Amino acid sequence: MAIVGYARVSSVGQTLAVQLDKLMHCDKIFQEKKSGASGKRPQLDACLEYVREGDTLVVARLDRLARSTLHLCQIAADLESKRVNLQVLDQNINTSDATGRLLFNMLGAIAQFETELRAERQMDGIQKAKERGVKFGRRKKLDRQQIIELKRRRSSGVFIKTLMKEYDISKASVYRYLAQDVS
Repeated sequence: MAIVGYARVSSVGQTLAVQLDKLMHCDKIFQEKKSGASGKRPQLDACLEYVREGDTLVVARLDRLARSTLHLCQIAADLESKRVNLQVLDQNINTSDATGRLLFNMLGAIAQFETELRAERQMDGIQKAKERGVKFGRRKKLDRQQIIELKRRRSSGVFIKTLMKEYDISKASVYRYLAQDVS
């Protein structure tokens, strides 16, 4: 009957320190710096594989565990089938009793709702910025004249590898520029 912790932050620049402090009492802690949106979280998979009947999986916050309500319900079903309890410290949830299971499901739905609202607000902001003329994405590395020169040099037999080095661009970028219509 082990107490197993799982901690996650979304990006490399963030720190796990706060979560790890909260999980100090755990027998084993799985941790990763990986976005929930990417879908692949090897340490979460390893954690879910590791836990056994009678164990308790502990996370600091519900949003550190799952990327959506559906994903949360899948994890909960997996844990329930293994007879593993889930404890969420910040929301004071423990699925070892009926009240904890109810609260867990309600908070999961609310967290999903908040995530969707945040995404809608972000899309609204992006749309308004585009209407104001804000450009998104990286600036093109080559201007029109450089693209014409790159095409001329390629047609005269210069290797792609040479163009990559001279213009400091990737192979894919060379081909993208070669396919562009600059007339």
